[in-house]
Amino acid sequence: MSSEETNRILNEIGQLLAEDKVYPLDGTLLYAQVEAGKVSIAIFKNRDNSIVYRWPDLDHLGDALFDLWYAEKPKNRWAEVEYLVRGDTFEVVYVYANEIDPDEEHFDRRDKIVARYFGDKPIVYPPLSEADSVPIYDL
Repeated sequence: MSSEETNRILNEIGQLLAEDKVYPLDGTLLYAQVEAGKVSIAIFKNRDNSIVYRWPDLDHLGDALFDLWYAEKPKNRWAEVEYLVRGDTFEVVYVYANEIDPDEEHFDRRDKIVARYFGDKPIVYPPLSEADSVPIYDL
């Protein structure tokens, strides 16, 4: 993938994250796992005394993350991406499958990554009633 295409997709992801008008964009962490046909997205907002979890827009963010992932050559595809917004800039870390402990639980790993960026503060999850807008699929 060209760096121009990568930058376009990364900027698109930033614009999608900026659509959350409840919390500022500064201090936003997008953590996602991507593989063929599957994406898992979590968004966290750094606050003074806590970290707030935000429901992701799976349709738009999922599409953008798939675009980013599929644009890589198969041998270069990452397994996870950490996208951090600070001020008016962002930084991106790609994590490859061989860098992930297969015995580590997903949520434990995710919590460690969030703590690495925002410190050891409690994560506040929204009430499940707010999940009404989150699609649920039967398997």
